[in-house]
Amino acid sequence: MKPVVNHTLCEGHARCEETVPQVFQVDDDDKSQVLVEVVPEELRDRVDVAVRVCPRQAISLEEAS
Repeated sequence: MKPVVNHTLCEGHARCEETVPQVFQVDDDDKSQVLVEVVPEELRDRVDVAVRVCPRQAISLEEAS
């Protein structure tokens, strides 16, 4: 599973970073960045939570290639 952030929707609320700092980081431009290509299995549930708590629904999940 690969998280993807839609930077058009992202407003930098940092809920994703608060939920899974190993996967998401809000940069100086107030946009969330994904820190990993593939989410480790042990973080998968927390990433699912991050997707749900994003106020702008800017995070989606794709199958990793």
